Amino acid sequence: MGNCWFKGNPYFNRVSSNATKSESPKIQSPSERIEKEDSQLPSNPKEVEALRKDTARNPLIAFTFEELKRITKNFRQDSFLGGGGFGRVYKGYITKDLREGLEIEEPQRVAVKVHDGDNSYQGHREWLAEVIFLGQLSHPNLVKLIGYCCEDDHRVLVYEFMPLGSVESHLFSRVMVPLPWSTRMKIALGAAKGLAFLHEAEKPVIYRDFKTSNILLDEEYNAKLSDFGLAKDGPVGDKSHVSTRIMGTYGYAAPEYIMTGHLTAMSDVYSYGVVLLELLTGRKSLDKSRPVREQTLADWAFPLLTQKKKVLGIVDPRLAEDYPVKAVQKTAMLAYHCLNRNPKARPLMRDIVATLEPLQQLEENPSDGLASAT
Repeated sequence: MGNCWFKGNPYFNRVSSNATKSESPKIQSPSERIEKEDSQLPSNPKEVEALRKDTARNPLIAFTFEELKRITKNFRQDSFLGGGGFGRVYKGYITKDLREGLEIEEPQRVAVKVHDGDNSYQGHREWLAEVIFLGQLSHPNLVKLIGYCCEDDHRVLVYEFMPLGSVESHLFSRVMVPLPWSTRMKIALGAAKGLAFLHEAEKPVIYRDFKTSNILLDEEYNAKLSDFGLAKDGPVGDKSHVSTRIMGTYGYAAPEYIMTGHLTAMSDVYSYGVVLLELLTGRKSLDKSRPVREQTLADWAFPLLTQKKKVLGIVDPRLAEDYPVKAVQKTAMLAYHCLNRNPKARPLMRDIVATLEPLQQLEENPSDGLASAT
């Protein structure tokens, strides 16, 4: 498999911006305890499971490092998928002879993310956040965590393998076939369902790093959210937000979050609006190679989204006008609402899902749509 699979892939890549640390509210949940003290960070599987015990709905396999060597053929070069700021990723297979009692009928393809060996607090904390969140959440639009390794200095995550890689690798590739409009809408809906599930979970979760490189695709282009290293528990009780360090990715992060560090579900909705723009335009959220006024996608596109004629001028040219115009215009309006500077005016993710569902079937002759738009 070529490098297009792992370019920008969230199995190992994140660009984050750090700011001054704010005091976090006292929310009694495993993920919040991760942030409070270094002493909370586990050093072996027993301690990991002790942290997980109250929320461990999904059984996870605690792999030994020797088992991971067997899965990846000793981390051989031909198993290597790529590397980034937080580690290296290898493909591999889990077979039933890996260990006695392992209930696997046929070899299971997996992605093995090995965190860098610096054993930093931030890296360890993000590794643990993934173990906890993906160990308690299960949904068709979330990537499945199969297990982990917590042995000596080794911090490893084992995920289901997503054969088509990230949305980013398809959307911005110069060599891959452009994603057709219908596939973009399928991805938009799947990702929206994943976020809506998180926001409306029994204990709501704010994803905090929604972007095209964190949306993975299976063989049928079903979208799944991955990389929960920055995810946070949502506000509880009468709290309106969670105060936290400002982390995420420039170009996607909501302006009020960058300014204040106040995190809400509406922060994710803003990021979703940016991704919707990327699917619509084929442009990156932040592109320094473009003219200054066009470098930040949300700022450049926002004034055009409500203008039915002008919005057609910013649609990805690689679509070659092969798209239903009405669906494009409705998608643009949805993005406009998601990007509202007032977070309270943004739609809920469940309402975004309800808006996108009928657009999946909205087909028309492109030339007819162009005529009606003029």
